[in-house]
Amino acid sequence: MRIRNIELRAEGINKYPAKQHAQAVASKLTDPDGLIYLLGQYAFTIEDSDQAKTWRQRRYFYYCSGVDVPNCCLTYDISADELSLYIPEIKPERVLWEGRGPTIEEAEDRYDVDSVYLNGQLFDHLDQWKKGNPESTFYVLHKDHRPVGENFSKVDCEKLKYAIDCCRVIKDDYEIECIRRANEISAVAHQAVLRNVGRFRSEAQIQGIFEDACISKGAKQSYPVIAASGENAGTLHYAKNNEPLKGRQFVCLDAGAEFRCYTSDVTRTFPISGSWPSHEAKNIYGIVQMMQEHCIEGLHPGVKMYDLHILAHKIAIAGLLALGILHNGTEAEIFEAGTSRGFYPHGLGHHLGLETHDVLDIPIMHYSMNDTSALVTPFKDDDQPPLEEGMVITIEPGIYFSRYELNRAYLSSPIHSKYINQTVLEDYWAVGGVRIEDDLLITADGYENLTKTPKGEAALEIIRQGSHGSYRLEE
Repeated sequence: MRIRNIELRAEGINKYPAKQHAQAVASKLTDPDGLIYLLGQYAFTIEDSDQAKTWRQRRYFYYCSGVDVPNCCLTYDISADELSLYIPEIKPERVLWEGRGPTIEEAEDRYDVDSVYLNGQLFDHLDQWKKGNPESTFYVLHKDHRPVGENFSKVDCEKLKYAIDCCRVIKDDYEIECIRRANEISAVAHQAVLRNVGRFRSEAQIQGIFEDACISKGAKQSYPVIAASGENAGTLHYAKNNEPLKGRQFVCLDAGAEFRCYTSDVTRTFPISGSWPSHEAKNIYGIVQMMQEHCIEGLHPGVKMYDLHILAHKIAIAGLLALGILHNGTEAEIFEAGTSRGFYPHGLGHHLGLETHDVLDIPIMHYSMNDTSALVTPFKDDDQPPLEEGMVITIEPGIYFSRYELNRAYLSSPIHSKYINQTVLEDYWAVGGVRIEDDLLITADGYENLTKTPKGEAALEIIRQGSHGSYRLEE
């Protein structure tokens, strides 16, 4: 069968809606005459070096500006409804070495702001605002973000962050389109890996081709690539990516493209050849696939993420019992003991947006990383917020065989060890871990899956086809 290439669309993404975002944030604040001040990320060099640190824009600043340029700041005068951007002055002697940032005219044309000024004008403008608004609130994200030398009668260092968090939970059309584009590029990069993994010798080659594909399509990485082969997949945020692939059954590739500061978060687990490497590997993949499919089918406004998380655990328990990995207890007994956390130790998903683990005003689920005693939520039922239209979340169940964690907290525990068949478990260490992750938009009547990356049998077919070709990043 022929796997169609994913088409990258160029239309539909125009000017970032910064003014709309600033107005929404202001509506969450208590002072209608206040001033919002947001500091962008400055460029720095590495300590004891003249080499620049990798630069990344502050996401709270970006949300209200759409500006992905270093050394800027922003004010929003709530009562005047005026959004002002301050940019660094161009230094002619540095242009040869570093290039230049935008001029005032270019910034006015590029960004959705009312006015653009040079950074040197900021203090005069703040003094003017203070004189005209002596009792109004000056809103900043953090205490150390206050402009040096400026004294305001009322400074609030708490409400702004919470207000922006509230607004970032629900995505507008522009944000959704950016996340959709990030997923399209991720799909191209994942397919490039699948087409070539049969000839790769190391995890590093997987990382290299994924990053190559993203960069070639104008994208960055949402987070460091996780290219975990064999038992390395039992480490959830494996980062070395430097071991050989020979003799490994599975690769768990957790990697996503970032487009215009908006992220994707995609995980696929696949064999190095175009066929299932063992019955154990295929069976575990099948359980995780069932966990994800059932949880995705349950998505709609009003559902609670934690309820789906519990559903995923119950499916995992039933599957592991059927394989004989779990025994000596009923599904209910094993669930109440929390033993399945030894194999599925993380939450079902998270918000997605300007951050891979995006901000939220109230957690959609609270999940302790340290408590292995039970699966019950510490929230009362009413404290768990339901999913809402416009949220973008991940659904990423998994089953893992971490020698260290299972020996540390489960096989050594009389509570858990009685439910784990260590003889059968020996046959599954080589599987390492299986995780499958998609990005989902909550819609009025259900969901839209933004992730188009092939998985399961479709991914195996690409691996088989790729073994007869050569690497090429198709346009």
